[in-house]
Amino acid sequence: MIAHAGLIATWTRGRWHGVLIEGPPGSGKSDLALRAMEAGWRLVADDRVLLWSSGEHLWGRAPETLSGMIEARGVGIVPHATLAMAQIDLIFHCAPGPDSVERLPDPEQTDRLSVCLPQLTLWPFEPAALAKLNHALAHLGDSELQAYQEAFALATLRPGDRLKVRR
Repeated sequence: MIAHAGLIATWTRGRWHGVLIEGPPGSGKSDLALRAMEAGWRLVADDRVLLWSSGEHLWGRAPETLSGMIEARGVGIVPHATLAMAQIDLIFHCAPGPDSVERLPDPEQTDRLSVCLPQLTLWPFEPAALAKLNHALAHLGDSELQAYQEAFALATLRPGDRLKVRR
């Protein structure tokens, strides 16, 4: 399957962890990837990503014709060293603007090629978008983080608010 997306990866916990960046043209996919690469992440693919599943994992790589290149809006197509492929652990969905990002969102999940993955919806042009992405990736499946978020939600309830209980 070919996705209109970008794919970046970072080395943590002994392996490359990939993040598939999805959104329409001009939504900030390449912009976020460029900022991530400046912070030490590696480019896997820009604009088009070949996706496949193996076991319970989703993988991605650049098509041969686009490998080693990234579009920098206002500059053009520029060469950049890439990883050959990466296992995808998180989907980053580009929100259309800062007002479309929920303050305390419920955990999101999405399915790609029968692989269920966590999804983070953020505005990619926000200055803290990369920091939030790093934090989300570092705490995937972290039960302590989920407990913190639930406690925070309880602490911010006002009279008349309803609490969503997830099990």
